[in-house]
Amino acid sequence: MKHMEFVGVRVEMPSNQPIILLKESDGDRYLTIWIGGVEATAIALAQQGVVPARPLTHDLFRDVLDALGTQLTTVNITGLNDGIFYAELVFSNGTEVSARPSDSIALALRTGTPIYAHEDVIDEAGMPIPDEQEDQVEAFREFLDNISPEDFGRRTE
Repeated sequence: MKHMEFVGVRVEMPSNQPIILLKESDGDRYLTIWIGGVEATAIALAQQGVVPARPLTHDLFRDVLDALGTQLTTVNITGLNDGIFYAELVFSNGTEVSARPSDSIALALRTGTPIYAHEDVIDEAGMPIPDEQEDQVEAFREFLDNISPEDFGRRTE
């Protein structure tokens, strides 16, 4: 398992499809995971530290874990099959639950939980970004700092 850094959510053009971008902490490979617009909004809100008036689903899940005295210890990207990524939530009581990577990452951002990926997933889907593209990555990070939920076509209330 390799530790992954959450880089952010971006919208892939021309399809206008949101993706999650993860980077291996001790390497130069990135994973891009296609997600839905609702999940992209939930992740963008967590990334920006926006607290909605009423808890969204991932906020509710975090609050339930707190109420039950259980912690999310790791999020693991465990597999890739026919272009679909798979993840597991690992809890402090030893329980493991299969989940979509988008939901897993949205919850990880809300709980400060580390994200890992199996080496075989990174070997299969990881893509290095050459040094000349580092400026684009930095520009992307600046974009992420300024993104809002409305950019994904959904308003929060």
